[in-house]
Amino acid sequence: MENKITQSGTATITVDGQSFELPVMKGSMGAPGIDVRALHKMSGHFTFDPGYTSTCSTESQITFIDGGKGQLLYRGYDIESLAENSTFLEVAYLLINGELPNKAENAKFTNTITQHTMLHDQIESFFHGFRRDAHPMAMMCGTVGALSGFYHDDSHTTVDDARNMAMHRLIAKIPTIAARAYKYSIGQPHVYPDNSLNYAENFLNMCFSVPAEKYKISPTIARAMDKIFILHADHEQNASTSTVRLAGSSGANPYACIAAGIACLWGPSHGGANEACLNMLQEIGTVDRIPEFIARAKDKSDPFRLMGFGHRVYKNFDPRSRVMQKVAHEVLEELDLKNPILDVAKELEKIALEDEYFVAKKLYPNVDFYSGIVLSALGFPTSMFTVLFSLARTVGWISQWNEMLEDPSQRIGRPRQLYSGATAREYVPMNKR
Repeated sequence: MENKITQSGTATITVDGQSFELPVMKGSMGAPGIDVRALHKMSGHFTFDPGYTSTCSTESQITFIDGGKGQLLYRGYDIESLAENSTFLEVAYLLINGELPNKAENAKFTNTITQHTMLHDQIESFFHGFRRDAHPMAMMCGTVGALSGFYHDDSHTTVDDARNMAMHRLIAKIPTIAARAYKYSIGQPHVYPDNSLNYAENFLNMCFSVPAEKYKISPTIARAMDKIFILHADHEQNASTSTVRLAGSSGANPYACIAAGIACLWGPSHGGANEACLNMLQEIGTVDRIPEFIARAKDKSDPFRLMGFGHRVYKNFDPRSRVMQKVAHEVLEELDLKNPILDVAKELEKIALEDEYFVAKKLYPNVDFYSGIVLSALGFPTSMFTVLFSLARTVGWISQWNEMLEDPSQRIGRPRQLYSGATAREYVPMNKR
């Protein structure tokens, strides 16, 4: 990767009466950053930023977010345009390579992914080692990490062909592993990949087909799943992406790096938002109880919070939610389900878009609200929601991992700390404690 950030000026920082000039670096879009790499050498001080919320950990050319404008770009392309016009594998190619594929490139890339969807037969033994009630994310984490035992080519960090093969394998095999985890958790026999189906169709077939009855794939449902994958493919330097980059900075096996990302995404503060949203809808239960919960949400002294509304990054409308709103309505119309939880979701959406309290605070339904509704309508249990998230996000993770390896300024991650423990003291023998 060619570094494209440039110095746009300097910033003067005064520490203990001494002033130091530091470079101000600017990218192609977004806020500039103060380059503090020399600060400790110059002043003897580190910066203190728990959670790195004000720290640029890397230069990246993959994804850009402007939360104030409600903007999300993949390689410069608006997320809504990509979701409406591209397939997930086209977007995967874009994230990895920087440009949308032409017809020949798309055909070659799609064929490569299709040819690597099968799992090594010995991986089956990994699934049988899990308890039947194991969380599907535990199976994802363990099995993806175990792929490093089957594909342990040490040249993946230095040789382009080996690195490309690792990326292709991950994109191809993650849906197979995810579907296998789901089948195992519900006690059904696993379904092998079908190379005659596209990416989303194949995943749905592996999840819902059974030996006794062939699964009828709805084009509406398959396209909805494809859009869900696109919308969740990448989201800048979030917790799981930073985890993948940090693991990868040591030169770790790519399968181990992605397993680390899956483990981080499993946390309820990161990947569990749509599951929390559906749990909230189930708590409300019926449409007639909505006013009670709306009142509670407005009451600052009440611990109840409406999940799936507003976003910590997007201070305006989440651009992904506009696409998911349309997808949700299409899916619900196609399936014509009689489910009180879905009725609650529809009414809650209507209130949130019209109620002055929600509009004034910009608490619009976000992507988690709609994706939870759609995944539930498709028949996925809440335990599978984060699995589907990790399936889609794998493309973003490997794109970021690949970019990191190509970055000439890349070095092993080594955050600093402010130590607040005991100062140096003498050892006390056991008989004197």
